Amino acid sequence: MQLTTHTDYSLRLLIYLAVRQEDMAATVQAAAERYGVSANHMAKVAQTLVQYGYVHSQRGRGGGLRLAQPSNRINIGTLVRRTENLRLLECFGPNSTCPIDPACRLKKILGRAQAAFLEVLDGYSLDTLVANEDELRALLGSASAPS
Repeated sequence: MQLTTHTDYSLRLLIYLAVRQEDMAATVQAAAERYGVSANHMAKVAQTLVQYGYVHSQRGRGGGLRLAQPSNRINIGTLVRRTENLRLLECFGPNSTCPIDPACRLKKILGRAQAAFLEVLDGYSLDTLVANEDELRALLGSASAPS
């Protein structure tokens, strides 16, 4: 299964926010620069994460982004379910037009594979992804410096 850029950036932004040490909030621009990605796209990702309650956003001076909940409460499987279209094929939707749908074994196999994929992700939370936070901070440059 290939994750969308939106989910990829969602995970990256959460990692970035989780490894920050200081009280100052992070900016979308700073996170995008650290990863070398589009600030426009990162802003859309941040908006999604705010909507789902993973990130708190504050406007104005001293504002920015912060995790809205502890990293051990942010489940990776749940995040992927929220940010991905998990409809692998047309027949995974309610209006399948495939003539072999009732007898299709491929659909069943792909469904089981997807369930296994998500089950593995369900076993991890953001704190697992940032257990090597010192190394991540070093790779993200000055992620702990004001931004």
